[in-house]
Amino acid sequence: MIESKEILVTGGTGFIGSHTVVELMELGYTPIILDNCSNSSASIIKQIQLISGKECIFYRGDMRDRELLRSVFEKHDIGGVIHFAAFKAVGESVEKPLHYYDNNLVSLINLLCCLEEFKVNKLVFSSSCTVYGVENAREPLNETMPVGKPNSPYGWTKWIAEQILIDIASKTPLRPIFLRYFNPIGAHASGKLGELPLGPPNNVLPYITQTAAGIRKELTIFGKDYDTPDGTCVRDYIHVTDVAKAHVKALSHEFEGTSDVFNLGTGKGTSVLELVQLFEKATGKSINYQFGPRRPGDVDALFADVSKAKKILNWNTERTIEDAILDAWKWEQYRLENEIS
Repeated sequence: MIESKEILVTGGTGFIGSHTVVELMELGYTPIILDNCSNSSASIIKQIQLISGKECIFYRGDMRDRELLRSVFEKHDIGGVIHFAAFKAVGESVEKPLHYYDNNLVSLINLLCCLEEFKVNKLVFSSSCTVYGVENAREPLNETMPVGKPNSPYGWTKWIAEQILIDIASKTPLRPIFLRYFNPIGAHASGKLGELPLGPPNNVLPYITQTAAGIRKELTIFGKDYDTPDGTCVRDYIHVTDVAKAHVKALSHEFEGTSDVFNLGTGKGTSVLELVQLFEKATGKSINYQFGPRRPGDVDALFADVSKAKKILNWNTERTIEDAILDAWKWEQYRLENEIS
């Protein structure tokens, strides 16, 4: 049971974080956003307020600054935390591993120190399907499968973070829930909130929309020799709003034991080339693309078994991949028209 409606959302101006803030507001929670905007923009706050019709509580700062983090806890009666704040690009993590270990793990440790000091026991942790570390998922991945062989430093930071949380939960009242995402895409149905990459996008759909809008000359599909039907990577693409709703459900989830874990996906794999073709069909826009070399850290195919989340969290995906494509395209056009950056 959450005793206070004030929920700290770290990384709350990011892609998934901002959509989760909107869902929290709609259900009467008061999100407290903390973000250093290193991979996002403070302009997203205005978009959240435009959609929700409510003022946001926003602190700009780095979670590696423990005193800053403590000051946020001192000012608010925080009932729970949804922890998104982390670097998240697989390829970049291969090139800059120390950058990822420092940011993703130090920020978590500082947060845990504050949770212990201020006696906050509810934590929803943004994890990743990369913790499974499989090269090619011939069957949907479920939560009972072994973890601990990630293919990138990013994946290792998520796996190590889960281990840290499991160890601490075994000795304290902390009750973390891990949500292992597959591939969130899309935008808010209003078209007024979505992914806002700084520089060239790391994720495929915003690169597609920027190519369609003429911002990028062409899309590079990394690898065409994977062990998949068309040679391109297969991923489980899920609408970001469905992901956001799952966080809100997890926040109020009561469970036996010291921690719990849920996959978030659709249970269906779609290749990168298929995603391009679906975008062209849904929007009528042709995408100029070429094939490039494989990207470090990528694996052939990953898709989810989401039966546990459906049964226990009473959560289901409500939006299709076509919805995600059209919402993302609507956001791209809105963003350009309103010069949001």
